[in-house]
Amino acid sequence: MLRLHFTSDDLARVRVAAGPDHLWEIANSFQGLFRGTDALSFGPWRRLVRPRLGGPADLLLAGLLPGRGYFPDFLTPAAGGHGELAAALDTVLGAPRAALRDDLALLAASPHRRRPLPDLTRALADGDPEALRRLGAALHGYHRRALAPYWPQIRAQIDADRASRARAVLAGGTDGLLASFGPVLRWRPPVLEADYPVRHEVRLDGRGLVLQPSCFCTRRPVTLAFPSRDWTPVLVYPIDHTPGWVGGGSPRAAELGALLGRTRAAILEDVVTGRTTGELAARLGISGAAASQHTAVLRRAGLLLSVRHSKYVVHTITPAGLVLLEAGPRGPV
Repeated sequence: MLRLHFTSDDLARVRVAAGPDHLWEIANSFQGLFRGTDALSFGPWRRLVRPRLGGPADLLLAGLLPGRGYFPDFLTPAAGGHGELAAALDTVLGAPRAALRDDLALLAASPHRRRPLPDLTRALADGDPEALRRLGAALHGYHRRALAPYWPQIRAQIDADRASRARAVLAGGTDGLLASFGPVLRWRPPVLEADYPVRHEVRLDGRGLVLQPSCFCTRRPVTLAFPSRDWTPVLVYPIDHTPGWVGGGSPRAAELGALLGRTRAAILEDVVTGRTTGELAARLGISGAAASQHTAVLRRAGLLLSVRHSKYVVHTITPAGLVLLEAGPRGPV
């Protein structure tokens, strides 16, 4: 069981991260790459990625990122990996030697380990520059092969989740936001609970909480085993996925002909900040059925995402939709 204890100061300092975190997506996706779970959401991605991994995954496969259980906190520092990948990797490779040593000692003692850590990880624990260089190359190579080709889709999925969280805040404030994560997270003021493989009590003590959406986090949230007192605690949570999200990153030529028209252009403009089907119908003066038909065409073309949140479906634009929206004049209806 994971339990996060809030004070009134913490409730005023809760926020949802602005986008995907490179480092958490590396860790979560690598752990999920060799599982057979969530085949509907991740099966196509696994089939595409596994054949192209090659050498960059060898160090990670050697034990730094086991298929389950604990992985070193220094791989996902609370400072975050929201900006450029290079800056995020610099943060990892600049971890204090004490953190490297302590985290790798915990990894070696993990009950899920079936074999000793390789020599290279022992060199990492000593802060050896060549070992750190090889780690950086492995993380960068894995990201380039497994995540970079799908980063627009990953960002679009997380943007869709953020849109639904924004609606929860508008409707119910921080209480509404925290309640919106059910059933994965259970908000029982002043404690946020979740199923977890170990008992883990986190007292926020006025530091607040960053809620980090993750495309590759599955079933239950993840947090650092021993978060630094110098940083705001981070809770990584799974998002809902649009079926076929791996292939939904760019417009398909067969669908683009059906997109010409003021109504669909207006829908694309309106869903930049997220809209439900009912809101689109009311704002554009069309029926709910017509709004559903238009959003279905846009969705099949990879120009918007539709995510169910409670009893509503929230539509948000994708990066490809933004490109089309900014490309030029609209055609007639």
